[in-house]
Amino acid sequence: MSNFFITKGKNKNAFTIAFYNLENLFDTVDDPTTLDDDFTEEGKLKWRLKRYKKKIKKISSVIEQIGIERSYFPPVLVGVAEVENKDVINDLVYSKKLQNHHYDYVHYDSPDKRGIDVGLIYNKQVFELLNSEVFPLYVDDIDGERDFTRDVLLVQGNLNGEFISVIVNHWPSRRKGTEESEYKRLEASKLNRKIIRSLREVDEDAKIIIMGDFNDNPTNKSIQNLIQDDFYNPMQSLLAKGEGSLKHNEDWYLFDQIIYSKNFLKEQKGAHRFKSAEVFDKEFLKVYRGKNKGKPFRTYIGKWYQGGYSDHFPVYSFLEKK
Repeated sequence: MSNFFITKGKNKNAFTIAFYNLENLFDTVDDPTTLDDDFTEEGKLKWRLKRYKKKIKKISSVIEQIGIERSYFPPVLVGVAEVENKDVINDLVYSKKLQNHHYDYVHYDSPDKRGIDVGLIYNKQVFELLNSEVFPLYVDDIDGERDFTRDVLLVQGNLNGEFISVIVNHWPSRRKGTEESEYKRLEASKLNRKIIRSLREVDEDAKIIIMGDFNDNPTNKSIQNLIQDDFYNPMQSLLAKGEGSLKHNEDWYLFDQIIYSKNFLKEQKGAHRFKSAEVFDKEFLKVYRGKNKGKPFRTYIGKWYQGGYSDHFPVYSFLEKK
């Protein structure tokens, strides 16, 4: 076993990669082009500036702590989902907790009906941004109308001088039924494979990280179609141990995943190597009493304000560079 696992304390060559669904990180301003009316002061959720600032404070405190048991600094890359616009990510990275961690971000507005997007936060002292673009996901509802959902985000750059590509996802939900909506996530999986093919046409040995809230477990067909035989999904073993990033009724699900191309498993001088993956499920992120004890301490349950963090736990993994 690598010393990276058994040595207590921090490792100067350890770098944390994370993903976090932020559960409706909306500002308080009404956007007339999206269905964000609930997240306004006059909306049914009474989403006031005080509540927004509290959420920014809580989320930033979580990000600051992810991976610091092994790394000397917070995550170098953080994929995020359910952010309304660039302003909320900006407020997050320049919050009191994160403003000294050299973060910048990539964000594009997507056509999602609710106005929620994905993004990537990165430490600009460690990651040099070189390219970013989005790929729309075209899927129809069962009535034949287009389901306007989140784009897939591709970000490319140099991580400690090594060129990598990061694909950030938030796949269509199971709201209308798991089986009934599966075809949408299968299409999202196909779109990711198309992006992967395009990357490998440029570099057949491209190093690729795929992350996101996939609204499917590692064992579901959409994820199995995604990883095929050229990607490694460390989240599959976590699920097998009963771990999860969200809980519905009494069942844990691991929809939030970070997946690596298999060349991250090789040990090469000057290259990053995958070491381990975990769910960041610290006690302070959980409901501590009542019928929801142990579940993620979320911002809302229905229309009832809870004042928590998110209905998802973050997930994270460690890379080591020799």
